[in-house]
Amino acid sequence: MHETSSEAARDALETVYRSESRRVLATLIRLVGDFDLAEEAMHEAVMAAMEQWPRDGVPANPRAWLVSAGRFKAIDRLRRRARFDASLEEAAEKLQTEALDPAQWDDRHIEDDRLRLIFTCCHPALPQDAQIALTLREVCGLTTEEIARAFLTGAPTIAKRIVRAKAKIRDAGIPYEVPSRSELPERLDSVLQVVYLIFTEGYSASAGASLTRTDLSEEAIRLGRLLLTLLSEPEVMGLLALMLLQDSRRASRASADGEVILLEEQDRSLWNRALIEEGGRLVEQALASKRFGPYTLQATIAAMHAEAREASATDWVQIVGIYDVLLRANPSPVVELNRAVAVAMRDGAAEGLELIEGILGRGELRDYYLAHAARADLLRRLGKREESAASYRRALELAKQEPSRRFLMRRLGELGESE
Repeated sequence: MHETSSEAARDALETVYRSESRRVLATLIRLVGDFDLAEEAMHEAVMAAMEQWPRDGVPANPRAWLVSAGRFKAIDRLRRRARFDASLEEAAEKLQTEALDPAQWDDRHIEDDRLRLIFTCCHPALPQDAQIALTLREVCGLTTEEIARAFLTGAPTIAKRIVRAKAKIRDAGIPYEVPSRSELPERLDSVLQVVYLIFTEGYSASAGASLTRTDLSEEAIRLGRLLLTLLSEPEVMGLLALMLLQDSRRASRASADGEVILLEEQDRSLWNRALIEEGGRLVEQALASKRFGPYTLQATIAAMHAEAREASATDWVQIVGIYDVLLRANPSPVVELNRAVAVAMRDGAAEGLELIEGILGRGELRDYYLAHAARADLLRRLGKREESAASYRRALELAKQEPSRRFLMRRLGELGESE
């Protein structure tokens, strides 16, 4: 250590906190076995650093310093609480006497801790809304208020989800660990699903005034990159590729005043070619593994759109073929709807409309505004104005996002209808 100015120490601490706080927290959770105690200990360690670093100098390994300080702060807290609960004294003694090998603080062990944290936050025993909230809070470091704003939910509701999730982890004895190889496929799917749900909400917000929430899509991509660093599985590659390829179109998806621009009308010169190239490489790697799944197939479709320099060059024949494979791998009415839209582009509006009518006729997606919007568009192309207007009105009833609602109202206006 060496003496340093207060300002330089504060700057160093701020830099370390931004880059290392989630790593420090993940390791403290492993050491103390409790989310809340680890968070309290980390914050106390940061406060101690604010006092000591200007006086003693910035340590050579700031992250290890914070972990060590946090560990001792946790021991102090346990001993204070032990006055009211004798069982906590044993926990404090165990934490005190455990030898901490400095090698436990190397990059490999720290990243193992982050992977453990992700799998714990996304444990299938937790409700999905709690998995999302806990992941954004503990892994990404978003505040409760930021998560609430992102999902248009009250902060108290988000706080309750996080508290209940932590209690479930504690009371059910959910292990803080990476699943075994035999458990990994099922558990990894839960993690990928949570990451993609976060991205989807950022890419196309479910409600509110904006088409996108860039902070959420960027957090999801950051999580995807972290996962790939920690776990080089084909479907992790596929998910990251899918998010990168979709995000590459961000600048072209809305006009300057926030109005929706459809894929076929977008200025493709605005697409981010660096993200497209990176996503394309990941798709190729995932496909070459022969162990890919739904995310890689969706990314392959996104890559095919990205390869088309103009809408008319899109290879709809191949895209429908990939949807056929995806539907077998991951049967769902939403995939079926997307395939129907692709069929309409390949074979004509009438063929696509027949498929969508079948989906809606089964009662599936009846409350999914995009299904009614797709039906309305195909009816419009076929010149069936009254039926098209009826479907646009139904889509408008269901849509919660303002840019999409304005788009649907414009379509109704073009058909000579008002809201």
